[in-house]
This record gives sequence, C-alpha cells and structure tokens, in this order.
Amino acid sequence: MPYAPTETNWSLRPGRAEDVEPLAELRAEVLRADLERLGRYDAHRVRRRLRDGFSPAYTSVVETDDGFAGCVTLRPDGTGEGLHLEHFYLTPATQGHGLGTAVLRTLLARADAEGLPVRLTVLQGSAARRLYEREGFRVESEDPVDVVMVRPPAPAAVSSP
Repeated sequence: MPYAPTETNWSLRPGRAEDVEPLAELRAEVLRADLERLGRYDAHRVRRRLRDGFSPAYTSVVETDDGFAGCVTLRPDGTGEGLHLEHFYLTPATQGHGLGTAVLRTLLARADAEGLPVRLTVLQGSAARRLYEREGFRVESEDPVDVVMVRPPAPAAVSSP
C-alpha cells in the first residue's frame, strides 16, 4: 500500500546502537541501483560505510504508523560552522509520497534555528538530488560519482510589532 504522509503519522526517534544493522541493510537496498549504474556497487562496502560512520548520537530513525521507515543523520561538520546531512534513506514503500520532504524540512528548520548551513553528498544521477534542490541546496562541487551540495541557513523571520 502506498504511503501517504500526514502531519502526525511519522516521527523521528533517537538512533540506538542496535539500529546499525537494519540501517546498513536499508542503505544497501536504497543505493544499489544508483551504485550499480555508476559501476560502484559492492555489497560488503555499501554496508560497511554505514557501520563505520554510524553515530547513534546524531542519527534519527524515521517511523510511521506502520513502523520503521528510514533514517537520517545530521551531525556537526567538524568545523563548528555547519552541519552535515548523511545516511538519509527511506524504505522503498515510503519513497515518493512526501515523507522525505517532511523529514528534510524538519531537519532544515533545526539548522535554520541555529543559523547553520547544511552540506550533503548525493550520488550523480540520484533522484534525491531533485528533493535537495527543491529545498534550497545548490551544487558546491562534483566529480563523476558524487555531488556535494550546500544550503545556507534561511534568514531569521522578522517579527512585526
């Protein structure tokens, strides 16, 4: 059954150490077609990259009324001047129905409240790039495999008296 998001039927819960294997499997499933198209799919490496970089402190698990729907990591970029969005994967059944937009907007609102830009890397040719562009990300650099994108913080809303 296709997923149709509403304002209340999804949530983000903090990641836990035991989430690493289901998230590694989701990553392998979601990235497989794009990595194969780029000639870069390696079943072991695609899972290992998530395991090696997994940080429960910065990872959120996306849940819907039907249960597990995906994950996303938003962590400091290491410079103290921005955030890095990574490991943003949704189960195939929930893709293309607005859930990714809703989750991304929630995370971007947090970054905006802190006045921080957000960077991410997306695979060349990935459909996810359109989502990021719609939400204000612009290409910072690219190579034959990866596109690095950045979104500056939205200006603070001016309150009227």
